[in-house]
Amino acid sequence: MPETLLVRSLDDITQIDAHAWDALNAQAGGSILTSHRFLSAFEQSASVCPDTGWQAQHLIVENEVGQGHANSVLAIVPLYLKAHSYGEFVFDWAWADAYERAGLRYYPKWLAGVPFTPVTSARLLCESEHKALAAQALIKAAKATNLSSLHVLYTNAIDQRSLAAAGCLSRHHTQFHWHNQGWQSFDEFLSHLTQPKRKKIRAERRKVRDAGVTTAVKTGHEISDADWDFFYRCYANTYAQRGNPPYLTRDFFELVDPKTCLLILAYREKEPVAASLLLLDNITDPATQKTTRKLYGRYWGGLQAIDCLHFEVAYYAPIEWAIANGIDVIEGGAQGEHKMARGFMPVQTQSAHWLAHEGFAQAVENYLEREKRGLAAYNESLGSAFKAPLDSK
Repeated sequence: MPETLLVRSLDDITQIDAHAWDALNAQAGGSILTSHRFLSAFEQSASVCPDTGWQAQHLIVENEVGQGHANSVLAIVPLYLKAHSYGEFVFDWAWADAYERAGLRYYPKWLAGVPFTPVTSARLLCESEHKALAAQALIKAAKATNLSSLHVLYTNAIDQRSLAAAGCLSRHHTQFHWHNQGWQSFDEFLSHLTQPKRKKIRAERRKVRDAGVTTAVKTGHEISDADWDFFYRCYANTYAQRGNPPYLTRDFFELVDPKTCLLILAYREKEPVAASLLLLDNITDPATQKTTRKLYGRYWGGLQAIDCLHFEVAYYAPIEWAIANGIDVIEGGAQGEHKMARGFMPVQTQSAHWLAHEGFAQAVENYLEREKRGLAAYNESLGSAFKAPLDSK
């Protein structure tokens, strides 16, 4: 790295100007999820804080101009000191266990990404020409702290290449995304599915209607405080059913940009019974200037047990809205092979990992190679709900 560069960390995102952060995010082709406002919502709502096992340590790479002049920020990496591995969706519990059994300390560790959000996007927020620099600065900072490891989750292709060149190991994962083929209606979408899948979806939607359930879609400022209160009850209930507290506080949903929110509410006899939240984003590729309109499926919950309601609120109603509003892709979140029966297709995602201990790094590298082969075999075994191959765009 050049001698004139200054690398520092911030334990509070409000310590850097939002416009400067968002300008670099835009240059990187980043998402709303790596915007200053979205990441700030985690911290300002106390969803991300030392008490929850997340300590912000955002990495800032600056060009040191000289005395009397303001340094220019070249790159930012959303970075956290983690006391556990919850809320990541890339599982390294076995690695932590192996460290502990060897008498070594795995936590705290470094994590670069968006808390609780398994969505691929830029992680090195900078122009393409500074990606290698940002990756090197990140690895150097990790090495300087003597912590066990660094994990950069859900990287895009250019960031993954830069991180691999800087010394990170690559890990591969499978998600399931819905790709719009220019369909004009939900029925046209269904017509491209195989007959058994088409029949199943119609039967599932009919069950919901027969139960007396209707749905409504609200966006932006159409979402009232009462809607948010109800949604949060549903969200918290989903975690309570598994015996866990929710990751996010109620305040978080007050702080995110309402223009990015799509709330689907299910009603039975005019009373709300379930809800799902998706986030709306426009991703512009810096190289091609092509913009992709996306929905990120994030949270769902219900207060009544109604057969097939989850599929209606989390998949079918969003797909119907996406078709009507020209959305290109719905990302369904981590895992979920069952999504394929609803028209979602497998997509490969990546993460980058650096481990300080050479012996463990070699063991993990060997494991990742085996895991990659197993994942390839798994992906090869997956079929399709469609009658003909899709254009993944």
